[in-house]
Amino acid sequence: MRPPSPSIPEKDFLFSALKQGLRLDGREFLETRPVTLTFGPELGWVECSLGKTRVLAQVDVKMVKPPPERPFEGFITIHSEISPMASSEFELGRPSEEEVTITRMLDKVIRRSDVVDKESLCILSGQRVWHLRLNVHCLSDSGNLLDCVCLAGIVALKHFRRPDVEVVGDEVTVHPPTFRAPIPLSLHHNPYCFTFAFFSDPSLNPVLDPNLLEQRLNGGLISIALNAQRELCVVQKSGGVPLEPGDILKIVNVAALKAKDVDALVESRLQEDWEGRKIEIR
Repeated sequence: MRPPSPSIPEKDFLFSALKQGLRLDGREFLETRPVTLTFGPELGWVECSLGKTRVLAQVDVKMVKPPPERPFEGFITIHSEISPMASSEFELGRPSEEEVTITRMLDKVIRRSDVVDKESLCILSGQRVWHLRLNVHCLSDSGNLLDCVCLAGIVALKHFRRPDVEVVGDEVTVHPPTFRAPIPLSLHHNPYCFTFAFFSDPSLNPVLDPNLLEQRLNGGLISIALNAQRELCVVQKSGGVPLEPGDILKIVNVAALKAKDVDALVESRLQEDWEGRKIEIR
Protein backbone atom coordinates (compact mmCIF):
# COMPACT_ATOMS: atom_id res chain seq x y z
CA MET A 1 0.00 0.00 0.00
CA ARG A 2 1.33 3.42 -0.94
CA PRO A 3 1.77 5.56 2.20
CA PRO A 4 -0.63 8.49 2.36
CA SER A 5 0.94 11.81 1.46
CA PRO A 6 1.04 14.40 4.26
CA SER A 7 -1.48 17.18 3.92
CA ILE A 8 -0.44 20.66 2.77
CA PRO A 9 -0.92 22.20 6.26
CA GLU A 10 1.29 19.48 7.78
CA LYS A 11 3.97 20.11 5.17
CA ASP A 12 3.89 23.88 5.59
CA PHE A 13 3.91 23.63 9.38
CA LEU A 14 6.92 21.28 9.42
CA PHE A 15 9.01 23.38 7.02
CA SER A 16 8.07 26.57 8.84
CA ALA A 17 9.21 25.07 12.16
CA LEU A 18 12.48 23.79 10.66
CA LYS A 19 13.25 27.25 9.22
CA GLN A 20 12.86 28.64 12.74
CA GLY A 21 15.31 26.02 14.11
CA LEU A 22 12.56 23.92 15.74
CA ARG A 23 11.48 20.30 15.43
CA LEU A 24 7.94 19.13 16.11
CA ASP A 25 8.95 16.94 19.08
CA GLY A 26 11.18 19.58 20.68
CA ARG A 27 14.52 17.94 19.84
CA GLU A 28 17.60 19.61 18.48
CA PHE A 29 18.45 19.01 14.82
CA LEU A 30 21.20 16.51 15.70
CA GLU A 31 19.51 14.89 18.69
CA THR A 32 18.13 11.35 18.74
CA ARG A 33 15.06 10.13 20.54
CA PRO A 34 15.66 8.29 23.86
CA VAL A 35 16.71 4.65 23.49
CA THR A 36 15.04 2.05 25.73
CA LEU A 37 16.24 -1.57 25.91
CA THR A 38 14.07 -4.25 27.52
CA PHE A 39 15.43 -7.76 27.94
CA GLY A 40 13.24 -10.85 28.04
CA PRO A 41 13.54 -13.94 30.24
CA GLU A 42 15.62 -15.75 27.62
CA LEU A 43 19.12 -14.75 26.58
CA GLY A 44 19.06 -13.12 23.15
CA TRP A 45 15.52 -11.67 23.52
CA VAL A 46 15.56 -7.85 23.27
CA GLU A 47 12.91 -5.20 22.71
CA CYS A 48 14.38 -1.92 21.49
CA SER A 49 12.47 1.37 21.51
CA LEU A 50 13.56 4.55 19.75
CA GLY A 51 10.92 6.97 20.89
CA LYS A 52 7.66 5.28 19.89
CA THR A 53 9.35 3.10 17.25
CA ARG A 54 9.60 -0.42 18.71
CA VAL A 55 11.39 -3.52 17.43
CA LEU A 56 11.72 -7.02 18.90
CA ALA A 57 14.83 -9.10 18.14
CA GLN A 58 15.53 -12.69 19.11
CA VAL A 59 18.51 -14.97 18.51
CA ASP A 60 18.45 -18.77 18.51
CA VAL A 61 21.02 -21.35 17.54
CA LYS A 62 21.13 -24.91 16.26
CA MET A 63 23.85 -27.36 15.30
CA VAL A 64 24.22 -28.13 11.58
CA LYS A 65 26.73 -29.57 9.13
CA PRO A 66 28.82 -26.91 7.36
CA PRO A 67 29.08 -26.67 3.57
CA PRO A 68 32.18 -28.40 2.16
CA GLU A 69 33.64 -25.14 0.81
CA ARG A 70 33.69 -23.59 4.33
CA PRO A 71 34.28 -26.43 6.80
CA PHE A 72 35.72 -24.20 9.55
CA GLU A 73 32.98 -21.54 9.71
CA GLY A 74 29.54 -21.35 11.20
CA PHE A 75 27.00 -19.04 9.62
CA ILE A 76 24.27 -16.59 10.46
CA THR A 77 20.94 -15.93 8.79
CA ILE A 78 18.76 -12.87 9.32
CA HIS A 79 14.99 -12.85 9.03
CA SER A 80 13.14 -9.53 9.32
CA GLU A 81 9.38 -9.13 9.38
CA ILE A 82 7.44 -5.89 9.07
CA SER A 83 3.79 -6.69 9.51
CA PRO A 84 0.70 -4.43 9.42
CA MET A 85 0.97 -4.36 13.22
CA ALA A 86 3.86 -1.89 12.84
CA SER A 87 1.94 0.35 10.44
CA SER A 88 -1.04 0.08 8.12
CA GLU A 89 1.32 0.99 5.26
CA PHE A 90 2.86 -2.51 5.30
CA GLU A 91 1.20 -5.59 3.84
CA LEU A 92 2.00 -9.26 4.37
CA GLY A 93 3.53 -10.88 1.31
CA ARG A 94 4.09 -7.57 -0.48
CA PRO A 95 7.36 -6.02 0.73
CA SER A 96 7.47 -2.26 0.39
CA GLU A 97 10.49 -0.25 -0.73
CA GLU A 98 11.28 0.67 2.87
CA GLU A 99 11.09 -2.96 3.96
CA VAL A 100 13.53 -4.02 1.22
CA THR A 101 15.90 -1.21 2.22
CA ILE A 102 15.80 -2.23 5.89
CA THR A 103 16.43 -5.90 5.07
CA ARG A 104 19.42 -5.11 2.85
CA MET A 105 20.92 -2.63 5.30
CA LEU A 106 20.55 -5.07 8.20
CA ASP A 107 22.36 -7.71 6.15
CA LYS A 108 25.20 -5.27 5.35
CA VAL A 109 25.57 -4.04 8.93
CA ILE A 110 25.54 -7.43 10.66
CA ARG A 111 26.47 -10.18 8.20
CA ARG A 112 28.66 -8.55 5.55
CA SER A 113 30.65 -6.44 8.01
CA ASP A 114 31.57 -9.66 9.88
CA VAL A 115 30.15 -8.69 13.26
CA VAL A 116 30.19 -12.33 14.40
CA ASP A 117 33.42 -14.32 14.34
CA LYS A 118 32.28 -17.22 12.17
CA GLU A 119 35.28 -19.41 12.96
CA SER A 120 34.36 -19.30 16.66
CA LEU A 121 31.08 -21.03 15.72
CA CYS A 122 32.95 -24.13 14.54
CA ILE A 123 32.54 -27.17 16.80
CA LEU A 124 34.06 -30.01 14.78
CA SER A 125 35.69 -29.13 11.47
CA GLY A 126 33.65 -30.28 8.49
CA GLN A 127 31.04 -31.98 10.67
CA ARG A 128 29.40 -29.66 13.18
CA VAL A 129 29.04 -25.87 13.40
CA TRP A 130 26.61 -23.46 15.03
CA HIS A 131 23.94 -21.84 12.85
CA LEU A 132 22.76 -18.51 14.30
CA ARG A 133 19.34 -17.18 13.34
CA LEU A 134 18.42 -13.57 14.07
CA ASN A 135 14.69 -12.84 13.92
CA VAL A 136 13.59 -9.20 13.88
CA HIS A 137 9.93 -8.22 14.28
CA CYS A 138 8.84 -4.59 13.88
CA LEU A 139 6.13 -3.73 16.40
CA SER A 140 5.56 -0.02 15.82
CA ASP A 141 6.80 2.44 13.20
CA SER A 142 6.98 6.09 14.27
CA GLY A 143 9.84 6.97 11.94
CA ASN A 144 13.44 5.82 11.43
CA LEU A 145 12.68 2.12 11.68
CA LEU A 146 16.07 1.29 10.16
CA ASP A 147 18.19 2.56 13.07
CA CYS A 148 15.97 0.80 15.61
CA VAL A 149 16.17 -2.51 13.71
CA CYS A 150 19.97 -2.40 13.46
CA LEU A 151 20.36 -1.51 17.14
CA ALA A 152 18.00 -4.31 18.22
CA GLY A 153 19.92 -6.84 16.12
CA ILE A 154 23.33 -5.86 17.55
CA VAL A 155 22.08 -5.84 21.16
CA ALA A 156 20.39 -9.24 20.72
CA LEU A 157 23.67 -10.76 19.49
CA LYS A 158 25.57 -9.26 22.45
CA HIS A 159 22.93 -10.48 24.89
CA PHE A 160 22.79 -14.03 23.53
CA ARG A 161 24.71 -16.96 25.05
CA ARG A 162 25.23 -20.26 23.23
CA PRO A 163 25.43 -23.62 25.03
CA ASP A 164 28.84 -24.94 25.98
CA VAL A 165 30.00 -28.04 24.11
CA GLU A 166 32.54 -30.77 24.78
CA VAL A 167 34.27 -32.61 21.95
CA VAL A 168 35.89 -36.01 22.55
CA GLY A 169 37.10 -37.52 19.29
CA ASP A 170 34.12 -37.37 16.95
CA GLU A 171 31.59 -37.23 19.78
CA VAL A 172 30.01 -33.86 20.56
CA THR A 173 28.22 -33.27 23.86
CA VAL A 174 26.04 -30.16 24.31
CA HIS A 175 25.77 -29.15 27.96
CA PRO A 176 22.56 -27.47 29.21
CA PRO A 177 22.84 -24.08 30.97
CA THR A 178 22.15 -25.72 34.34
CA PHE A 179 25.27 -27.88 33.96
CA ARG A 180 27.71 -25.44 32.36
CA ALA A 181 27.49 -21.68 32.00
CA PRO A 182 26.52 -20.60 28.46
CA ILE A 183 29.17 -18.82 26.40
CA PRO A 184 28.78 -15.34 24.83
CA LEU A 185 29.31 -14.93 21.10
CA SER A 186 32.66 -13.73 19.83
CA LEU A 187 31.96 -10.37 18.13
CA HIS A 188 34.55 -8.46 16.13
CA HIS A 189 32.87 -5.06 16.59
CA ASN A 190 29.52 -3.40 17.34
CA PRO A 191 28.34 -1.14 14.50
CA TYR A 192 25.42 1.22 15.09
CA CYS A 193 23.34 2.87 12.40
CA PHE A 194 22.41 6.57 12.28
CA THR A 195 20.08 8.07 9.68
CA PHE A 196 20.07 11.73 8.65
CA ALA A 197 17.28 13.34 6.64
CA PHE A 198 17.99 16.13 4.15
CA PHE A 199 15.42 18.41 2.58
CA SER A 200 15.09 19.88 -0.90
CA ASP A 201 15.29 23.41 0.50
CA PRO A 202 19.05 24.10 0.90
CA SER A 203 18.34 26.56 3.71
CA LEU A 204 17.14 23.71 5.96
CA ASN A 205 19.69 21.86 8.06
CA PRO A 206 19.71 18.03 8.10
CA VAL A 207 18.03 16.26 11.01
CA LEU A 208 19.21 13.16 12.82
CA ASP A 209 16.76 10.34 13.61
CA PRO A 210 13.80 11.71 11.59
CA ASN A 211 10.30 11.12 12.88
CA LEU A 212 7.55 9.79 10.61
CA LEU A 213 6.52 13.17 9.14
CA GLU A 214 10.14 14.26 8.57
CA GLN A 215 10.85 10.93 6.90
CA ARG A 216 7.92 11.31 4.50
CA LEU A 217 8.80 14.87 3.53
CA ASN A 218 12.56 14.48 3.20
CA GLY A 219 14.42 15.05 -0.05
CA GLY A 220 17.02 12.40 0.72
CA LEU A 221 18.23 10.05 3.46
CA ILE A 222 21.77 9.00 4.30
CA SER A 223 22.39 6.12 6.73
CA ILE A 224 25.81 5.65 8.31
CA ALA A 225 26.83 2.51 10.21
CA LEU A 226 29.99 2.72 12.32
CA ASN A 227 31.30 1.54 15.66
CA ALA A 228 32.58 3.36 18.74
CA GLN A 229 36.16 3.10 17.39
CA ARG A 230 35.17 5.35 14.44
CA GLU A 231 35.48 2.49 11.94
CA LEU A 232 33.08 3.17 9.08
CA CYS A 233 31.16 0.06 7.98
CA VAL A 234 28.31 1.13 5.68
CA VAL A 235 27.21 4.38 4.03
CA GLN A 236 23.90 4.27 2.18
CA LYS A 237 22.19 7.21 0.50
CA SER A 238 18.71 7.37 -0.97
CA GLY A 239 16.96 10.33 -2.54
CA GLY A 240 17.95 12.95 -5.08
CA VAL A 241 19.37 15.72 -2.87
CA PRO A 242 23.06 16.23 -3.81
CA LEU A 243 25.52 16.43 -0.94
CA GLU A 244 28.92 18.06 -0.79
CA PRO A 245 31.86 16.00 0.56
CA GLY A 246 32.17 18.42 3.44
CA ASP A 247 28.55 17.84 4.45
CA ILE A 248 29.09 14.08 4.49
CA LEU A 249 32.22 14.41 6.63
CA LYS A 250 30.32 16.57 9.13
CA ILE A 251 27.54 14.04 9.63
CA VAL A 252 30.07 11.19 9.84
CA ASN A 253 31.74 13.02 12.73
CA VAL A 254 28.37 13.52 14.40
CA ALA A 255 27.54 9.82 13.96
CA ALA A 256 30.92 8.85 15.48
CA LEU A 257 30.14 10.84 18.64
CA LYS A 258 26.65 9.36 18.87
CA ALA A 259 28.07 5.83 18.41
CA LYS A 260 30.17 6.24 21.57
CA ASP A 261 27.12 7.32 23.56
CA VAL A 262 24.98 4.45 22.28
CA ASP A 263 27.77 1.92 22.92
CA ALA A 264 28.12 3.12 26.52
CA LEU A 265 24.34 2.86 27.03
CA VAL A 266 24.22 -0.67 25.56
CA GLU A 267 27.11 -1.90 27.71
CA SER A 268 25.52 -0.38 30.83
CA ARG A 269 22.12 -1.98 30.19
CA LEU A 270 23.69 -5.37 29.41
CA GLN A 271 25.68 -5.24 32.64
CA GLU A 272 22.56 -4.35 34.65
CA ASP A 273 20.59 -7.21 33.09
CA TRP A 274 23.39 -9.75 33.61
CA GLU A 275 23.80 -8.79 37.28
CA GLY A 276 20.06 -9.25 37.81
CA ARG A 277 19.98 -12.77 36.37
CA LYS A 278 20.42 -15.87 38.50
CA ILE A 279 21.67 -18.91 36.61
CA GLU A 280 22.05 -22.01 38.77
CA ILE A 281 24.89 -24.30 37.67
CA ARG A 282 24.85 -27.75 39.21
